[in-house]
Amino acid sequence: MLGGLPLALEQAAAYMQATGDTLAGYLALFRQRRADLLARGEPVGYGKTVAGTWALAFDRLQQTGPGAVGLLRLLAFCAPEPVPLRLLLQPRPGLAGRLGDQVAPVLAPLLEDPLATRDAIGALRRYSLVTPAADGSVSLHRLVQAVTADQMPAGLARQCRQATAAVIQDAIPGDTDLPGTWPACAALLPHAQTALADDSDGIARIASYLGSSGSYAAARDLQRRVLDARERVLGPEHTGTLNARANLASWTGQAGDRPAARDLFAALLPVEERVLGPEHPRTLNDRHELARMTGLAGDPAAARDLLAELLPVRERVSGPEHPDTLNVRHELARMTGLAGDPAAARDLFAELLPVRERVSGPEHPRTLNDRHHLARWTGEAGDPAGARDLFAGLLPVRGRVSGPEHPHTLIARANLAQWTGEAGDPAAARDLFAGLLPVSEQVLGPEHPGTLNDRANLARWTGEAGDPAAARDLFAGLLPVRERVLGPEHPDTLAARHELARWTGIASGGPSMA
Repeated sequence: MLGGLPLALEQAAAYMQATGDTLAGYLALFRQRRADLLARGEPVGYGKTVAGTWALAFDRLQQTGPGAVGLLRLLAFCAPEPVPLRLLLQPRPGLAGRLGDQVAPVLAPLLEDPLATRDAIGALRRYSLVTPAADGSVSLHRLVQAVTADQMPAGLARQCRQATAAVIQDAIPGDTDLPGTWPACAALLPHAQTALADDSDGIARIASYLGSSGSYAAARDLQRRVLDARERVLGPEHTGTLNARANLASWTGQAGDRPAARDLFAALLPVEERVLGPEHPRTLNDRHELARMTGLAGDPAAARDLLAELLPVRERVSGPEHPDTLNVRHELARMTGLAGDPAAARDLFAELLPVRERVSGPEHPRTLNDRHHLARWTGEAGDPAGARDLFAGLLPVRGRVSGPEHPHTLIARANLAQWTGEAGDPAAARDLFAGLLPVSEQVLGPEHPGTLNDRANLARWTGEAGDPAAARDLFAGLLPVRERVLGPEHPDTLAARHELARWTGIASGGPSMA
């Protein structure tokens, strides 16, 4: 709470000594009356409080460095984490006009002039009000933030808070699906969550970043806040609210609950058809997502048929090479495979991939997804060595583009391991899964469906590599987890029971069971 600041700790001790208060009592009162307590309790041998000490520095800054004052007020409404000024203080069209009449004269010059920004940072450092952090960021002690905010008149504080939100929102990249934007989003994340309203476009973009970078549950939870706020502020049928509903459904599915995502899209689609129209791009997108989640929730044949109906509409409305049309082709190919025709799925992906590479580029995430599925359905259609080789070529690109611990990279690693085993090298498959599993447990969580799949595959290939007793024991450990997480009748739970019985029999000297 006091951040280990010596003067603040001395002041707290002096106050408690003078009043006879307990530490618990001081903490409770501090949470309610922070500004008042920071002005009380002068330490022995030092005639000033935290508030008084910083007030003197602030008065001198106002006389000699108005830009530093403006910067300090901006930092006061950010999160306590390092503030990436290199991202915030950039010239952006229209931003200066949204800063407020009391804020713009001192803050706008910092947006336009890097030298003015350096001068302001230097002035704050001379008074030990900020400390430098990595990559051009600065840190402001949380108590400096508190005192700075508490000492402003209400009207000025409101303008500074609004200006901070405007600067942060404008700094968040527009397309947070792109991996190149993720470092900036990560640096801005705590400040966006501190300064921006839940119904803002900036928070929606941060939710998109979380999901695109693999934090699906975090994206879902933040998107739920966005939706609640937009329903309250904009109304249930505003286009911004409908977009938030669609994004919540999408991240719910990505976080592993495909039936819930399917039901959310099914409830949303009739509203969009009535409010936006049946051929509006948003409506068509969500027809696509309803079909996709229908397939992933267990009915790929129905999903295939929905996508086959959607494709000619999308081609007519958007054009045959529009990325959204290519996305429908992707899902139609995928669901065709899941519905039982892997050779047709392979051929559809083989036709799609060169178009996607030309339209979107060879390393676009959608292109990589198409490569992934071409590899997968090549294997499912009877060519495991071909699938292994395609995944071996994809994995380093996926790791470079998305990051080595992104869920998509982990899926590519799992597929490479799987098809290595299917191509005739069970010991190598076992070793690849053994290396992957701890990463999956750390990144996805020990009970995520992907992690449980990796555990099952490690057990299987351990047995195939010649150790049926170890495979038996691994499945015995996995089964109760799948029963608890997925339910006793889920197909993956039943598969684990089957494999436990199979390897128990083999380990006892019985025949192998298919």
